[in-house]
Amino acid sequence: MTQKAALSRFALAFIAGFVSVLLFHQGMLALLYAVNFTARAPYGTAPTPPFGIPQIWSSAFWGGIWGLIWVAISPRFRHDKSYWFAALVFGAIVPTLVAWFVVAPLKGQPIAGGWKLVGIVTGLLVNGAWGVGTAGLLRLFSRRQLFNS
Repeated sequence: MTQKAALSRFALAFIAGFVSVLLFHQGMLALLYAVNFTARAPYGTAPTPPFGIPQIWSSAFWGGIWGLIWVAISPRFRHDKSYWFAALVFGAIVPTLVAWFVVAPLKGQPIAGGWKLVGIVTGLLVNGAWGVGTAGLLRLFSRRQLFNS
């Protein structure tokens, strides 16, 4: 893979992760909110410390960063059912654990949302949706020859 192709691949991975937050992560949160499973509304605009960036844009940025991690490990999976399963598991587990055990304590919040079942399930579902969405967007880009330049 040429350096240009690698840079394109990682740029598209960031974009896929970013967009996946806006479409799939927040889409799943909107669904859970609509059925009264969670009180957390989608597309939050509350400022996030330390820069006061609206929550949705902060989440989308970090979705892009996680997209970079996904694209680095995704070649290990065949592009069949195992690819989609790995994307779901990666999305549901890895970012969720980091949010629970690294980010929450740094923000002075209880780990794992205080072990409340609604918060645990919500985290796993929205991040799993993000993982599948990111993988799907990357496959879409790949089919359009943007990925393999």
